[in-house]
Formats: sequence, C-alpha cells, structure tokens
Amino acid sequence: MINGQQRSDIRPGMRVEIILKKDQRTGKRTVGTVKDILTSSSFHSRGIKVRLEDGQIGRVQEVLADEQ
Repeated sequence: MINGQQRSDIRPGMRVEIILKKDQRTGKRTVGTVKDILTSSSFHSRGIKVRLEDGQIGRVQEVLADEQ
C-alpha cells in the first residue's frame, strides 16, 4: 500500500483516494484519477495535494492498485 506522502509515488493517470478540504473533519475519502500534482515538495506528512480529472483537489491518502 502506498500512502501518498511521497511525491515520487504519484503520477498522472493513477487511481487514488483523496480527502477533500471540506471532508478533513470527517475523513470521507473521494476516489478519482490524478490529473495534476500540486505539491512541489518531495514529501508531505498529510499527503501530496493533487487535482483529479474531474477538477476536485485534495490530499492523497492512498494509491489504489492499478488495474492490470
């Protein structure tokens, strides 16, 4: 399981679970496909911030297994 704290683990096109800003209190996760990586540093303790294909922005909590 990849937890989304290392920028090098995340690439556009990957399926990920993110937490949106509005869901930080509840921990509700949103599943989507990465479009852009918004965090410039190589590591972030709360998760790398990404934009999904549908435009939602949040921090990666988990990288989901690629469908083979």
